[in-house]
Amino acid sequence: MIGPRDAALPVIKMELANLSRVTLRRTVQLWPLTFSLTRREISARYRGSLLGLAWSLLIPLMMLGIYTFVFGLVFKSRWSGNGQQPSSISDYAIILFSGLIVFQLFSDVLNRAPGLVLANGNYVKKVVFPLQVLVPVALGSALFNLLVSIAVLFAFMLVVHYPLQLTILWLPVILFPYCLLILGAAWLLAALGVYMRDIGQVLGTLITALMFLSPVFFPVSNLPSWAQKTVMLNPVAVPVSLARDALVFGMRPHMLPLVLYAFVSVVICVVGYIFFQKTRKGFADVL
Repeated sequence: MIGPRDAALPVIKMELANLSRVTLRRTVQLWPLTFSLTRREISARYRGSLLGLAWSLLIPLMMLGIYTFVFGLVFKSRWSGNGQQPSSISDYAIILFSGLIVFQLFSDVLNRAPGLVLANGNYVKKVVFPLQVLVPVALGSALFNLLVSIAVLFAFMLVVHYPLQLTILWLPVILFPYCLLILGAAWLLAALGVYMRDIGQVLGTLITALMFLSPVFFPVSNLPSWAQKTVMLNPVAVPVSLARDALVFGMRPHMLPLVLYAFVSVVICVVGYIFFQKTRKGFADVL
């Protein structure tokens, strides 16, 4: 006997399929607008400053220098795991920076997410403006910073004679599901931030905790087995580990965790988008 739940499953699957087709078509249509707004945001960030876009290069350089000094010289931290010998100061700086710039993509977008709609209240009143593009624009700006940081990392690797790895070609494959997860979480936070203004106050502390509880500063292999499983539940753990392996250690990504992560990312992205679209009808009333 077929129950109500079994009868509803085909309907739910059909609705999700229709939603996916509509979302994909709408995303393609909005791409020129998203690209234009992203380019304008990047240029506006440095407009009026003395060095202009050069700041996008100088800031990662300063980050690299500060982290090298603090962790390499002051704390004398070294990277060792899986039978590896402790790294040198320059090696540790490269390993640390490769993890930080991947985490920074997550941090940049999600820290901004709760205030995205609030900061663009003039768009809310415009019925024809697609508010959902605000999140991809924030992600596009963060991706630009990521690319500049990767260029700085490669330049530093060449200076200290650290070999560049061909496995960097896997980086887009690793970052794509990561970006989907960021989009979904940012859409969710952007919508909640309109109705719950306190989210922005708590989020910064939570993201900082996620950074220190992720394999940015230490290899997962140095932890007990039970702790390894817990740490890998961190939403940034898989992309940080896999991206570092590809960028620094010349290792191809393990496909099973990447596929599982991609599946979860797609679910979060779809849920976040649906939630944003369902709740945006009340944005004008709140603002």
